[in-house]
Amino acid sequence: MGSLGPDRRLKFLSAAEWVQHLPREYQYVCLQNQVRDTDRAALAASPFIVAFDDHVLDFAHTAALCECLDFVISVDTSIAHLSAALGRRTWVLLPVNPDWRWLHDREDSPWYPTMKLYRQTTVDDWSGVLARVAADLRRELHHGQ
Repeated sequence: MGSLGPDRRLKFLSAAEWVQHLPREYQYVCLQNQVRDTDRAALAASPFIVAFDDHVLDFAHTAALCECLDFVISVDTSIAHLSAALGRRTWVLLPVNPDWRWLHDREDSPWYPTMKLYRQTTVDDWSGVLARVAADLRRELHHGQ
């Protein structure tokens, strides 16, 4: 996961960081169409993650994949905006000082009613954010069973 922006360090999250926090009982789809070489090893070592990076050529392909998923979980990228604009349940991981559009002290977005925001509480600490996402995934997906 990663995105372009004025401060890439605040938005960058390596696959090795987030893969270790994913509940293994679910299947995941990597929506990145350009997977960094540094992330390929972590994805390859995770049989519960399917990557279509060689086949996702544009936003139409990404949108089609979003429509097939229960949730889209992303840092602040175009994929998060696309998913939420499609009305899909979208969870966005945000740094301590996010872009202005995410406002402050909210877990929701006035722009996207299906979006939930997960904010860092400490600079560079994604582990707390990822632990909350994992707990919410388990709660949401077990609730439906």
